Order: sequence, then C-alpha cells, then structure tokens
Amino acid sequence: MMKIGRSLIAVLILSALVTGLSGCKKKEGPMERTGKEIDKAAEKTGDKLEKAGENVKDAVKDLKK
Repeated sequence: MMKIGRSLIAVLILSALVTGLSGCKKKEGPMERTGKEIDKAAEKTGDKLEKAGENVKDAVKDLKK
C-alpha cells in the first residue's frame, strides 16, 4: 500500500513540474518578429495581387462585350 502512495505522489509531483515548465515561454527574439512581419507583408502582397488579377479579368470581360 505504501508503494502505491509513493508512486502516486511521484506522479503528481512530476505532473506539476511538467505543467509548470510548459507554461514557461521564451520571449520572441528580433529574428522571430522580423519573420512574422515578412510573413504579414507577403500575405498582404498576395492578397493585393489576387485582387488586381480579378480586376484585370473583369476588365477583359468588359472589353469582350
């Protein structure tokens, strides 16, 4: 019976440690922030190119009429 109690305590302690450590998060460094900004800029550029393509497609349809 004592082994079960000790094992249970050990499991609870390890669970608490793992949970505590997973909550610790490093702050973003300058390279990560720069990467995120590049990703945002690329996404905005892609959206604008897609919109421009749709506008060209619509203009071509209007010319064919």
